[in-house]
Amino acid sequence: MAIVAGVDFGTLSVRVTLFDSGRAGQEKGGLATASASYPLKRKREDPDFATQSHQDQMDALVIAMREVLAKAGVSGEQVEAIALDTTGSSVVPVDKDLKPLDDYYLWCDHRAKGEAQEITELAHREHLEAIEWCGGVYSHEWGFAKLLHWLRHNPEKRGQLASAFEHCDMVAATLCGISDPKLVKRSICAMGHKWMWNPKWDGLPSQAFLSDVDPLLDGIREKLAGEYHTSDALAGHLAPAWAEKMGLRAGIPIPVGAFDAHWDAIGAGCKQGDVVNVVGTSTCIMAMQQKTTLIPGVCGVVPGSVHPGYTGIEAGLSATGDIFEAIARRANVKVAELSRGLESYRPGQTGLLRLSWDNGDRTILVNPELGGITLGWNLVHTAQDELFAAIEGTAFHTRIILERLAEYGVPVERVINAGGVPQNNAVLNQVYANVLGKPVLVPDGIPTSLGSGIFAFLAAGTFGSVEEAQEKMCLPHKTYQPELQAVRVYEELYKLYRKVYLAFGQPHGKAVALGDVLPKLIEIRSGVLKG
Repeated sequence: MAIVAGVDFGTLSVRVTLFDSGRAGQEKGGLATASASYPLKRKREDPDFATQSHQDQMDALVIAMREVLAKAGVSGEQVEAIALDTTGSSVVPVDKDLKPLDDYYLWCDHRAKGEAQEITELAHREHLEAIEWCGGVYSHEWGFAKLLHWLRHNPEKRGQLASAFEHCDMVAATLCGISDPKLVKRSICAMGHKWMWNPKWDGLPSQAFLSDVDPLLDGIREKLAGEYHTSDALAGHLAPAWAEKMGLRAGIPIPVGAFDAHWDAIGAGCKQGDVVNVVGTSTCIMAMQQKTTLIPGVCGVVPGSVHPGYTGIEAGLSATGDIFEAIARRANVKVAELSRGLESYRPGQTGLLRLSWDNGDRTILVNPELGGITLGWNLVHTAQDELFAAIEGTAFHTRIILERLAEYGVPVERVINAGGVPQNNAVLNQVYANVLGKPVLVPDGIPTSLGSGIFAFLAAGTFGSVEEAQEKMCLPHKTYQPELQAVRVYEELYKLYRKVYLAFGQPHGKAVALGDVLPKLIEIRSGVLKG
């Protein structure tokens, strides 16, 4: 028997769960979970702005760790390892002593649109191989774009910049007591998906390329140098000062971290042939395969990113739960209240078609210059109608992504809905099963931080492989089966969605006739209501 701590840093809070390897069967899951929140800094005058304080996050970790130990009745001396996943790309610039020079540019900070476009255009002009590994477009959500934006807008701090880190690497280094940026172990998951790192071209893109993007990046390749590892390696061991703060034993191992969605997929039981939709404020779609296939429009293809022994593939939606929250907020109610009664809605009954671009398109168009679109409004539609249409829309968008993966040879044998939203939204799971035409599996229980718990067990030596840990620790699945009549209706609606998605979402796409869309929505709605 071993007890470990799995830590998950989310957008608004950190969650810590204690896991016991001796628990099995219906007892699978955590001994206890605790969370602590931290502020998300936004600006009404700049909706692209989203930052967070490293100190706020570390303070929250201490609070959550002490609370979970008390809840579980476990002594900190019994915890044998701690593993951490975080949001990404969430980037912090640091000085020579590993002190933050600013807040994190959070994953949902979209200020670096121009920088991302410059990187993409130059990469294609110079035939940079790395751009093909991240779907052909470098995103404004990713590391180099955010760092360049920071350099351009903080001239007084440029001279102090010693390096920049992804959140997962910064937290692990802090807990290990590392104060020299050159000694920090970097996550292949983070750097591969967001910074174009790959051993195939000796790590990061060449300094010549980066300097051509902007001379402000001169020397940045050396500043980002160091050891890069998958999560079966150790970032270090818990420093005495942090052990005392959190009530743990000093010296316990901390594995190299990763992004939350990647470890959420492992915690949901992901195997080769599975696609995991990690549905939260946004959606990350994770898959893994033995071979390496480049796929246009995805967020990255990185060996070792989800599972150390496989090639990880990431795609997703820039907003999902955030869209549901925004609809409810505009109606001056909570999502839970607005959701009551949605189980009685039938496919297409609203007559609305809603595109989930409220925060831009992450995949497959990778276009931040988009906004949410709802077609088919009439005078009696309600906010609840829009919420149901938004659930349908996110399912349609997910289908577009899964079809792109399948087109390039990624097997889609099982679909698993993980993350926080599916745990509390049976309507969403059933809609996804009907839209995708496949059974949708959902962990039957609360898998909070289970992915990080699995990697903590590996670091402690409790299990010899990810698969062994999954077999012992992962929850059983609840299955939502597609409903034949609903599948038929959604086939018709999906044809409209795909046409509108490509017509509005591609700046230089071919002209498409859209005059049939609104009449067809009315026709489908009338048929459903009469039936």
